[in-house]
Amino acid sequence: MTNPPQARPDLIAAIATAPGRGGVGVVRVSGAEIAPFATAILGRQPEPRRATYTRFFDRDGEVLDEGIALYFAAPHSFTGEHVLELQGHGGPVVLNLILQRCVELGARLAAPGEFTRRAYLNGKLDLAQAEAVADLIDAASGEAARSAVRSLSGAFSARIAELVEALTRLRMLVEATLDFPEEEIDFLRDADAFGRLDAIDASLRAVRSQARQGMLLREGLTVVLIGQPNVGKSSLMNQLAGFEAAIVTEIAGTTRDTVREAIQIQGVPLHIIDTAGLRDTNDAVEKIGIARTWDAVGKADVALLLVDAAYGVGEREVAILQRLPGVARLTLHNKIDVTLDAPRAVGDEIWLSAKTGAGVELLREKLLEAAGWQAAGEGAFMARARHLDALDRAAGHLAAARAAAAQLELFAEELRLAQAALSEITGEFTADDLLGEIFSKFCIGK
Repeated sequence: MTNPPQARPDLIAAIATAPGRGGVGVVRVSGAEIAPFATAILGRQPEPRRATYTRFFDRDGEVLDEGIALYFAAPHSFTGEHVLELQGHGGPVVLNLILQRCVELGARLAAPGEFTRRAYLNGKLDLAQAEAVADLIDAASGEAARSAVRSLSGAFSARIAELVEALTRLRMLVEATLDFPEEEIDFLRDADAFGRLDAIDASLRAVRSQARQGMLLREGLTVVLIGQPNVGKSSLMNQLAGFEAAIVTEIAGTTRDTVREAIQIQGVPLHIIDTAGLRDTNDAVEKIGIARTWDAVGKADVALLLVDAAYGVGEREVAILQRLPGVARLTLHNKIDVTLDAPRAVGDEIWLSAKTGAGVELLREKLLEAAGWQAAGEGAFMARARHLDALDRAAGHLAAARAAAAQLELFAEELRLAQAALSEITGEFTADDLLGEIFSKFCIGK
């Protein structure tokens, strides 16, 4: 019985440039039947991979716009399908007129991420590379962008492929011994199977470390400033931000709601949250602000407890520390410009001045240390939570394989599960519902 022919992909169209006005705007079309479409809107069939200056026509033959048409014949395109790009003027009205004309000619509006999804389904990108497209667009720092480019170029996928290949070779060796149960352990030792497992484990640890760095670049670190009123939280917020992000006065309780600001330290995004001062109060509005403070603390990666350097950590500060959840914490002794202390860092305590900036650089270094950031090395891969989860599961299966070495069937099964977990990263084994979730977060036109 012959397989039925696969359905030809329908035409999809979308504005590929950002909303708003600009000098140039791009409408992108992808699908199977592009030739009659191009003839209808351009009046001719453009030559593949050659920029053609032309006019764009409506159904009555009137000119909608004029610009550059680029035609990429399958499979030599981003999606692996026939692709037509219409580059006209970047006004929203004219771009929507061109898009409407594309719909009249049989194209449908593309869903978010549908172009990249088709690239993945057509083998132009693996799943890790496809996700890197969105990460590159959303990059919040230069280092994050460089990491996304490394992932997009296939560096992350190549490391995963190396691990999968090494696991495949080890699995072949192990499974070849299953028919010889009396000699299997000796055979594996002679073939250095456990040495190979050690090498795979070491490579996996290195990849996990780089992936964690990439995750940090993508997600950033949430830092919350807490303490009693008037200890300098807002001043420190302004010092870190580099401008007056929060109001600073001598009046206790000035900050009544959380104030958020995004900064970067060595390319690592930090989300700084200034909070209401923690104290007993009868003020209804201030009580709401304090409740929001504790809510912010519960979601933070690092809590910075500010105290007055003249008084140190007192009973109120001890009470605050006791209420802190299991997050990383640093105690900041502020106002050393008054106490005339020297800026220094001792363990998880830092002496600084939010007013003058003295010791703030020590704080920046401590924040990166708390985040687990490592500036040196080969460079991070842009990674997501699902990548780290897959890497962690693979590491767990390798540990289980080592523990079950005396039971060859279990040993082989744990190696298989480790390989399957790693293959999820590149999309070799990926459920359709996961694909839908991933690509739905992309912007339209990409």
